Amino acid sequence: MSSFKMISIFLLVLLFPSFHPKCGASAYAEEALALLKWKASFQNQNNSFLTSWNLQSIIAKNSSSLPCTWAGISCVVGGVNRLNLSAWSIKGSLFDFPFSSLPNLEYLDLSHNQIFGCIPKQIGSLAKLIYLDFSDNNLTGSIPASFCDLNRLVELSLFQNHLSGPIPSAIGNLTSLQFLILNQNNLIGTIPKSLGNLTNLIKLQLNDNQLSGSIPKELGNLKFLTKMEVGENQLIGSIPISIGNLSNLESLSLQTNQFSGSIPSTFGNLNRLVNLSIYQNCLSGPIPSEVGNLISLQFLLLFQNNLTGAIPNSLGNLTNLIQLYLYYNQFSGSIPKELGDLKCLINIAISENQLSGSIPVSIGNLSNLEYFLFQNHLSGPIPSEFGNLISLQFLFLSQNNLTGAIPKSLGNLTNLIQLYLYYNQLSGSIPKELGDLKFLTDMGIGENQLNGPIPVAIGNLSSLRRLQLRDNQISGTVPEELRNLKKLAFMVLAQNQFSGPLPELLCQNATLQFIAVSGNMLSGPIPRSLRNCSSLVRASGIPPEIGNLTQLRALNLSSNCLSGEIPRAVAKLASMLKLDLHDNQFLGGIPQELGGLVEFLDLSTNSLSGNLPKLLGDLKHLFHMNLSNNVLSQKIPPQIGNLQSLGMLDLSHNNLSGLIPKTLAALPGLCRINLSFNNLEGPIPSGRAFANLTLEEVKGNKGLCGNITGLQACESSPLSKKHGMDKRKELVLIIVLPLLGSFMLLGAFFGVLRLHDQRKRNSRAEVMEVKMGNLFAICAHDAKALYKEIVRSTEEFSEIFCIGKGGYGSVYRAQLPSGDVVAVKRLHNMPNVAKDRNFLNEIRALTEIKHRNIVKLFGFCSNAQHSILVYEHLERGSLAKILTIEEEAKVLDWQKRLKIIKGIAHALSYMHHDCSLAIVHRDISSKNILLDPEYEAHISDFGTSKFLKKDSSNWSSLAGTYGYVAPEFAYAMKVDEKCDVYSFGVLTMEVIKGKHPGDLIANLMSSNPEDIELKDLLDQRLLYPNQEIEKILMSILKLARECLHADPQCRPTMLLISRSMSACEPSK
Repeated sequence: MSSFKMISIFLLVLLFPSFHPKCGASAYAEEALALLKWKASFQNQNNSFLTSWNLQSIIAKNSSSLPCTWAGISCVVGGVNRLNLSAWSIKGSLFDFPFSSLPNLEYLDLSHNQIFGCIPKQIGSLAKLIYLDFSDNNLTGSIPASFCDLNRLVELSLFQNHLSGPIPSAIGNLTSLQFLILNQNNLIGTIPKSLGNLTNLIKLQLNDNQLSGSIPKELGNLKFLTKMEVGENQLIGSIPISIGNLSNLESLSLQTNQFSGSIPSTFGNLNRLVNLSIYQNCLSGPIPSEVGNLISLQFLLLFQNNLTGAIPNSLGNLTNLIQLYLYYNQFSGSIPKELGDLKCLINIAISENQLSGSIPVSIGNLSNLEYFLFQNHLSGPIPSEFGNLISLQFLFLSQNNLTGAIPKSLGNLTNLIQLYLYYNQLSGSIPKELGDLKFLTDMGIGENQLNGPIPVAIGNLSSLRRLQLRDNQISGTVPEELRNLKKLAFMVLAQNQFSGPLPELLCQNATLQFIAVSGNMLSGPIPRSLRNCSSLVRASGIPPEIGNLTQLRALNLSSNCLSGEIPRAVAKLASMLKLDLHDNQFLGGIPQELGGLVEFLDLSTNSLSGNLPKLLGDLKHLFHMNLSNNVLSQKIPPQIGNLQSLGMLDLSHNNLSGLIPKTLAALPGLCRINLSFNNLEGPIPSGRAFANLTLEEVKGNKGLCGNITGLQACESSPLSKKHGMDKRKELVLIIVLPLLGSFMLLGAFFGVLRLHDQRKRNSRAEVMEVKMGNLFAICAHDAKALYKEIVRSTEEFSEIFCIGKGGYGSVYRAQLPSGDVVAVKRLHNMPNVAKDRNFLNEIRALTEIKHRNIVKLFGFCSNAQHSILVYEHLERGSLAKILTIEEEAKVLDWQKRLKIIKGIAHALSYMHHDCSLAIVHRDISSKNILLDPEYEAHISDFGTSKFLKKDSSNWSSLAGTYGYVAPEFAYAMKVDEKCDVYSFGVLTMEVIKGKHPGDLIANLMSSNPEDIELKDLLDQRLLYPNQEIEKILMSILKLARECLHADPQCRPTMLLISRSMSACEPSK
């Protein structure tokens, strides 16, 4: 740096020999040298944008114009007044920026670069500054208080950095400020009331931070404000009515906070408002009819709140409206016919409410409509006037109670891309006019009462990728014309009345990935064109060529009339995860070898014969094996005991004989075994797998004995008599042993009592669990008292104690008189739900769940006022919150993050495979993962969980958090464990990336695993992992990639994932 000083003195003498160094034109040279010093600190010295910033240009140019001839610099008399280096790829800090050397600077734009570090307090020396833009950089630290000295400042833009700390209240002194843009940072604290002093403010953008508290009513003083954005924060309380004073407001964005209360009726005064976004909050009450006064409004986004009442007729006055999103609320009543007056409307989504009645025919007037989404309790027919919606691209009317025929006029919607009418009560035939929809990619009209054949015109839908017709009464043959659907990837025709063969050339284009035709009356040969389907991952055909499909993961041929032997080619399918051939007429033996990855095997209800192959014992990933209702014979091979992943083994209704191998006792304790109706004999082995065996699961065998009620004891069986003891010795033992046992039990009893008293004193958590266990019985005295304590401790569920809100309820922190703290979830609009026996049975079963990585549910209370769930309370809060706070996210090092992912995997594996009825959470996301003081992960919020009986059909409305929901909801809406697996894959990437992966998912799925660049998927706030952790992260990301497979059948089970995670244990 001493050489730089010497060059500086030399330049001053060389360029300005007649001037004193502190006088006249030397000021330009001082500014030039100061800027060169800042440039010298850049990490990228070869920046092509700054080539004019050099010593040669200083020597070559007229001294009076230096450094004003440099790129990005403008001057006035006296020095530099403008510095615009926006998007110049600068990588450096502001530490050496010459704030004090640029006294005339009025305009400073360093946006869209890679400037890092803190903003120095010396910035306050730029007294003439009018415009300052540091946006889209990597700045950290807090906003310096010296900003408040810049009293001439008109625009301050710091958005899209990593700034933290509070907004300085002294910013309220910058009375000339017109633009305050601080969004997309990590700012915390409250919005200063002093911002109400900025009476010249035109734009206020504070969105996407971590601001808390309420909106100051003083913001209602900003009479020139046109844009107010405070969304994506943690703001609470009600929306101030003073906002209605902002008569110039054009955009009001309050979305994704925790606002409560009602929408102020004063909003009706905002007659210039174009955008009103209040979605994803906890607002309640009706939409004020005054909203109909907002004649300039184009975007009304109120979705995901708790709004109630009817949709106001006055919304029909909003003739400029383009988007109307009211979904995920609790609106009731009918759809106002006045909505048909909104001629500019392009998107309307009012799904997931409680709307009833018929669809107004006036909706057919909305000729600009492109998106129409209604999933409620609507009834009546689909209006034929929908055929007038010629701009419509997406029509979703699924999950209602619609009746009548599908209108032929829908064939006029030639721009339609997706048509979903499933899960209604539609009848009649499929209109052949639907074959005119040349842009249609998705057709889902299953779960109705449609009949007749598939129109051959469906073969004209050249863009169709998904065809879902399941669970109807459609009959006839599958048209040969379906071979023309060159882009078809998913075809679901199951549970209909189809007959005859499948089209011979069905798979000729090698695009088909998923085909299900079970539950029909199909016959004839399976299309040989399957051999061309290299992309097929789930199929319903089994020609010899099946062995060529090396990527096939699932083969489902169940409930057909297929016969013959199971081809040996099935054994070639090394990637096979699921093989389901049940309910057919297959003959012969079970193939000796199956792919080692098979997890699900169902060959039940056929005519298979021969023995059980010993090689079945090599299927180490198998969790479901059903071979019942065949004619299998000979002994059960002892190798079956090697299947340590097995959760269900059904060998019933066969001709198996001999003893039950003792090795089966080593199967998992939660494995469900059924050996009934065979020719088995001898004692039932003792062991964990047989501990809960019932008579129903072993009856129908002549020679079995054991300690099961209703089954003969082994002492009296012929096989064990020859090994019996002398009767007199038995008599002595029968008398003596009970006496000795009685004394031992008595001593043990007193010991247990003493131990219980000690544990009662030392374990507050156990006491609380016992107390909470009686919460089901609302009429029980203890439960009533505890309920009253919860209401009292939360001050009748005051907002002060609210720690979280969601679509199903609000969560409160309640401290009981005992000192115990619990989390209380008050459910929305669910009074007297205690009368629902099914609901109570589900909640009762959930209280039985005990796993270290699952938040404990203590119980449930309900009366006319409130319905509440009482949970274990975890102080650290949600993973989502921690990842958004930079300081806390840095504490989550790679070891802790791996521990979190592992804990979530174990919990989901327990829910899916270790509970008597599998539990699907359906809303796995970072907001539903809570952390304890040791950063152990706990899955929370079973508000949308469903119990699933195995082999049942579980259809449900879309639930879960956007960005985590499995893609099959778009065309199948079927709930199973693989939905959670997909969400786990997204969550795993989020934990590693530090934020939701977004578009990275598509990039990850389109790349080869070997081409994945780990650095692109890591949280940049942490140091790069060491070699051991790097290897583990790569393994986990590859596993996450498998979880995100488009076809649910190709995703691994959580049991397999959990075991893989256990193998990825870093050294201590």
